Amino acid sequence: PPAAELVQVGSKVTIQEEGSEPEVFTIVGAAEANPSEGRISNESPLGKALLNRKPEDRVTVDAPAGVFVVKILKVA
Repeated sequence: PPAAELVQVGSKVTIQEEGSEPEVFTIVGAAEANPSEGRISNESPLGKALLNRKPEDRVTVDAPAGVFVVKILKVA
């Protein structure tokens, strides 16, 4: 896929966990991370799981609170 469609640092990613509303996150470096503002670190479990993935991918996230699966709806 074109690089523009792959999740990178700086990407704005729309994801959806089954049974939940879609959420939008921007992937940023650790120093800029602010989850309450939707900016997640590329080193966080979710950020790491999303990197280099593309729309329509289902991604398994191994987070401290447990494993969950999200679907990538859009990468901008």
